[in-house]
Amino acid sequence: MHDDEDGPDRRHRRPEGVTDRTVEALGALSKALETTERARGHLYSFHQLTGGADLELDRAVRLLREAGHPEWADEVEAEILGRNVIPGHWTFQIVEAYNDTYYRPFQQLERSAVSELAEGRDHLYEAEMKESRRTAGHPHHTARPPAPEA
Repeated sequence: MHDDEDGPDRRHRRPEGVTDRTVEALGALSKALETTERARGHLYSFHQLTGGADLELDRAVRLLREAGHPEWADEVEAEILGRNVIPGHWTFQIVEAYNDTYYRPFQQLERSAVSELAEGRDHLYEAEMKESRRTAGHPHHTARPPAPEA
C-alpha cells in the first residue's frame, strides 16, 4: 500500500488487526461528530445574533421615546427586552445545556472509541482515502506535509 518514505505517517496508518469495517465505522462516527461541531457553531450564532438583537432593542426603545412614542417604548421594554427565548432560558443557557447534555458526551464517546478501537489514531478513513486517490510521486499529491526545516 505504501512505503515508509511515501505513505501516511504512523499516526494515520491503520493499526494491526483493525478491520475495514471498523475504519469505516470510526469514519462515520467522526463525520457525525464533525456535523455536530457545525450544529454547535450554528447554536453559537443563534446565541450571538439573539443577544445582539436584544442589545439593539435598547436603541429602539430610546428612539421610540425620542420620537414621541413612549407607550411603544414601554411595550418593547416590558414585553421583548430581556425576554426568555424559550421558557426559563436565555440563549447562553441553551448553549450550556447542549454542551453538557449532548456535545461533550458525544465528543468523549468518539475519543474513547478511537482510543480503544484504533489506538487513538484519528482520521484513518480519510487517510486511506487520500492514499487511494493520490498520484504517488506527483509533487502536489504528497502523502504528508513537508518536514519542518531545521
